[in-house]
Amino acid sequence: MSLNDPRWGNRGGGDNRGGGDNQGPPDLEELWRDFNRRLSGMFGRNGAPGGGDGGGGGRGPGPEFSFRQFGGGIGLIAAFAAVIWLASGFYIVDASQRGIVLQFGRFQESTEPGLRWRLPYPIQSHELVNLTGVRTVEIGYRGSERNKVLKEALMLTDDENIVNIQFAVQYVLKDPQAYLFSNRNADDSVIQAAETAVREIVGKSKMDFVLYEGREQVAANAQKLTQDILDRYTTGIQVSKVTMQNAQPPEQVQAAFDDAVKAGQDRERQKNEGQAYANDVIPRARGAASRLLEEADAYKGRVVAQAEGDASRFKQVYAEYAKAPEVTRQRMYLDTMQQILSNTSKVMVDAKGNGNLLYLPLDKLMQATVVPGNVPAGEPAQLPRAATPAAADNSITPPRADALSGESRTREATRNRERGER
Repeated sequence: MSLNDPRWGNRGGGDNRGGGDNQGPPDLEELWRDFNRRLSGMFGRNGAPGGGDGGGGGRGPGPEFSFRQFGGGIGLIAAFAAVIWLASGFYIVDASQRGIVLQFGRFQESTEPGLRWRLPYPIQSHELVNLTGVRTVEIGYRGSERNKVLKEALMLTDDENIVNIQFAVQYVLKDPQAYLFSNRNADDSVIQAAETAVREIVGKSKMDFVLYEGREQVAANAQKLTQDILDRYTTGIQVSKVTMQNAQPPEQVQAAFDDAVKAGQDRERQKNEGQAYANDVIPRARGAASRLLEEADAYKGRVVAQAEGDASRFKQVYAEYAKAPEVTRQRMYLDTMQQILSNTSKVMVDAKGNGNLLYLPLDKLMQATVVPGNVPAGEPAQLPRAATPAAADNSITPPRADALSGESRTREATRNRERGER
């Protein structure tokens, strides 16, 4: 029996003919021909040369021809797989990204945005790094300020006080190669560098400075110091901003700290009130003192000038007195009387030889000599030069016997005339 006989290997005698083909194991040759036929139909072939399965006494194609068909199918599959493998090397880099090509895990090149191609895996691979995206790390808290991380937030100040500081660091990438290959965990490096920088700055500052007026300055100094640390580690990271989220004393001493803050505010308020009072009183006191000094200087100058004038006048009078003693004495008497009588409005003169006193109403005489309408309202009346008491005093002479007797007669006649008119 031929090996190509499909009934080869079947068991049973002549009783099984016509229905014994289904009782033995499957024919491997028939399965192989069926596989080749299907594969040839898949690639556009109509069948093996030499006819179908029914021609030639039922003999199909030989084994050599079947293996050639199998080899051709495998080649086409391999070519198709190779095309797919080479096509897997294409990748796209966005405008905000940079492509890093690795050859057997080692840095090969950095690619710009666009459609790029590299050798397929496992020869080369690539990683896309976002350069413009802002990344944020939180120190002292996670997600919310209430979710505190006390291990990171509690810091010691220069005046030996403990403060609770929570801040966030925003950064971008400036060197993707350094970011990927110079440090194992670059994001963790940012957290550690920022915490180190803030602890150093807070440790050199007072508590009030950190909590109140110096928060912006602390954030600016922390950004600069953090950037210096990251540059020394060549992390390829650019710190864009450090934001102080919260700065306060620990919760255990919050009540005592609030009392201290209120006391400080009261002290500042009282200092401001005292300063305002001082600003009001001191200028006025300085002005009064300056005015008194100026008045004293003016009085001094007036007294000195008057004394010098008196001394000069005395010298002049003495020189005239040496020349004519009697005339000078008479003139001095008249000047003295003028000075005395200029301060009074009534004069009593006792004439020798008579017991009557002569009354001179100078105030009435001055009012009578003033012309109505010539004196402005609110101003005292002014006498002519001849009608002033000084001029009247100049006419008074020392009492003499003949002058007094004639004067008495004149006054008696005037008095009798006035009585007659009445």
